[in-house]
Amino acid sequence: MAEKPSHAASAALYRAVWRWHFIAGLVVLPFVLILAVTGGIYLFKDEINNAAHHRLRFVEASGETLPPSQIVAAALASHPGILKAYTPPPAADRSAEVDILGADGLRDTIYVNPHDAEVLGTLWDGGAAGSPAMYVVRKLHSLEYVGWVGNRLIEAAAGWMILLVASGIYLWLPRGRTSVGTLRIKATKGRPWWRDLHAVTGIYTGVFIVFLAMTGLPWSDVWGKKFYDTAYTLGLGIPDGYWSEVPVSTVPTQDVVDRAPWIMERQPVPTSPDGGAHAGHAAGGMATGANSGGVPALLDQVTAEVERLGIVPGYSLTMPGGDTGVFTASVYPDDITYERVIHLDQYSGAVLYDAGLQDLGTLGRWAEWGISVHMGQEWGLANQIALLLACAAMVMMCVSAAVMWWKRRPAGALGVPRVPTDWRIPRTLLVMAIAAGIFFPLVGLSMLILVMVEVLVHFGRRRAGAA
Repeated sequence: MAEKPSHAASAALYRAVWRWHFIAGLVVLPFVLILAVTGGIYLFKDEINNAAHHRLRFVEASGETLPPSQIVAAALASHPGILKAYTPPPAADRSAEVDILGADGLRDTIYVNPHDAEVLGTLWDGGAAGSPAMYVVRKLHSLEYVGWVGNRLIEAAAGWMILLVASGIYLWLPRGRTSVGTLRIKATKGRPWWRDLHAVTGIYTGVFIVFLAMTGLPWSDVWGKKFYDTAYTLGLGIPDGYWSEVPVSTVPTQDVVDRAPWIMERQPVPTSPDGGAHAGHAAGGMATGANSGGVPALLDQVTAEVERLGIVPGYSLTMPGGDTGVFTASVYPDDITYERVIHLDQYSGAVLYDAGLQDLGTLGRWAEWGISVHMGQEWGLANQIALLLACAAMVMMCVSAAVMWWKRRPAGALGVPRVPTDWRIPRTLLVMAIAAGIFFPLVGLSMLILVMVEVLVHFGRRRAGAA
């Protein structure tokens, strides 16, 4: 008895979605594993850094904190070089950090006891990661070690993760009276057990996976830049107006600080207005620049000024670069309502730019909140544990998918689900696929590649059958 047209079309649609879910899942599986494992580790970077480098990061809280100039001088005396940044102790029992570019071209972080200027030790500068080990984890998380190709692969994987969750939910939904999406693992062994594990895990954690993927995309090169530019154009990111009376450089904030609020990273750094005049004096023998290799003359004044303005502990002060450079104080705390970026003139200490979360547009504030949650810092330990479980679920789904594939594949073949013979797929699904490809450009590009492969395989089989 022939299937009814509606039932046949539904079955064809199911097989088509299953095939693409299967193929896309296998393709992005290694990338999802990388994201999940490194992300789960990086959620606890502060705790790991504090435990691994306790001797460097913690001191006995005794006495007053010395002036920044004295702390920096002690660091430069033990490790000669060019001062790049100074991070005051975030608490009475914490050390101060001094970033120095040495003669060997390497940038190191010198840890100094802020109460007696004792140099506690040195680590290679890990930037926002806080240590060399966490720096490696962070770079692996974004595949930056592979260059721009790696970043785009991770971006495509993040987009596909969202589509995999959507298609997985479709495959899980009941289809008729005998097919019911399970909310618990019913099978006891074999491939059905792995199938149930995969489905149940996906249903309970899908929303977390989508959230992690969407809040990670702002850092990507293609999607992230378009999102940033769109937010800026609509006035929903960081608004215009800060630069009306201040000349700016072509250097983005992300190039001069370790960690700035995401929505401000691409904003240009202003220039010290009197840089040209001071450069002329320097050429005549008067080195008036703030950072000529030693301790900047205005270091104590600038530090006092940004703290008077209310910047919260944990901030870092980046030194001016060149005659027109500026001091930049930035902080990205656990409570993002206190995030801040302040640029100051290197010659007078005057504030040139001061912006925080309240100065951003609606989209900018929501993006900052999402990124903060993504990093596990919005609600403390509860945030970290929730996302760690989500990362563990992603690993579990990757493992269960791989096991299911291995158990079902024929010997010597990939075991890819067959191409449906009935391609009467609703137009709305095609429209949704096109929309998804436009919204996630690299996903759209990979879709086109998969379609080309499908077409080649199809015609290859037809030719083989005709022969």
